[in-house]
Amino acid sequence: MDFELNDEQTMLRDTTREVLSRSYDAEKRNAVSATEAGWSADVWKQLAELGLLGLPFAEADGGMGAGPVETMVVMTELGRALAPEPYLGGVLTPGGVIAAVGSAEQRSRYLPLLSEGTALAAFAHAEPGTRWPVAAVSTTATASAAGWTINGVKNPVLQGDSADVVIVTATLPDGGTGLFLVDAEGAGVSRTTFTTHDGRRGAQFAFTDAAAEPLGEGGDASSAIVEAEVRAQAALCAEAIGVMTEALRLTTEYLKQRKQFGVSLSKFQALTHRAADMYVTLELASSMSLYATMSIADGVIDPVVASRAKLAVGRAAHQIGQESIQMHGGIGMTAEYPVGHYVSRLVAIEHTLGASDDHLRVLAGNVSNYSMVNVGE
Repeated sequence: MDFELNDEQTMLRDTTREVLSRSYDAEKRNAVSATEAGWSADVWKQLAELGLLGLPFAEADGGMGAGPVETMVVMTELGRALAPEPYLGGVLTPGGVIAAVGSAEQRSRYLPLLSEGTALAAFAHAEPGTRWPVAAVSTTATASAAGWTINGVKNPVLQGDSADVVIVTATLPDGGTGLFLVDAEGAGVSRTTFTTHDGRRGAQFAFTDAAAEPLGEGGDASSAIVEAEVRAQAALCAEAIGVMTEALRLTTEYLKQRKQFGVSLSKFQALTHRAADMYVTLELASSMSLYATMSIADGVIDPVVASRAKLAVGRAAHQIGQESIQMHGGIGMTAEYPVGHYVSRLVAIEHTLGASDDHLRVLAGNVSNYSMVNVGE
């Protein structure tokens, strides 16, 4: 398995980094996050023109036909820049579900619009009072002569505030969980938007006899839901690597610049050792993120692999985030200084699609499937 980026992937990384670094610094990012949308339409247009929005979709569906590694590269750069654009929640996850399950007509109806950046979708699976993994879906789908209708509440729906269409999971009359397309502005749909602590946007949807269209051939789509979550977890891991990389860079730069007793903090051996530990932790987390991405690239969509990566990355995020704040001192907690925003994003990623404790429980539940178990610290 080759963990090095090839020339095209390196060019993709460098191009994405150049666009985002040109578009965002701490001041610009704070200003954009304070707007109603919370992200920049101009930056979104640039990402679309570069073909980044259509990376994972087949060329026949208006995309670029790239693989998971290319998506991972872009997610890492979005994390490094702390870019608030709805790449994962508005395109990759819902678009991936449409690409995997949707009919040819549904794919041609939505995927070109997502690739062009002229429409956004959202994946509505989580419900109030539930936590990952969602054991049962209380939202229901009902069939009649007039078609399907949806009743229930979904919250949180990441990027649901700006979605044009929502992919909703609902319990089918005969059992199982189906996937349905619902117009976000349609009759019977109520949307309440909110801002998360890291400045991102989301929504709660309440469906009351809302008209719905089965995605693809309909029927139980439980396996497709699990696959969508695995892909999203791998993407979150990749984003977290970018966030941690920049948090470490900001911390080491601060240690070089800040002086105590007439010398820079980088001269204090204890602080240097702590920074070195952060670097080692980041490298281990990067390997686990690559492991998750390369498994998907090899066609292995395994929730256990995703949980291993999410647990390792979540623990690394906790350590690096805590150390970044500690070594910045009081300034690290201020809204004006960037490191606090990076740590806030790490906390949000760690709690999206399963916190570390949730994934630890999943892995512990699979211990009996192995003949040998390595017990770490």
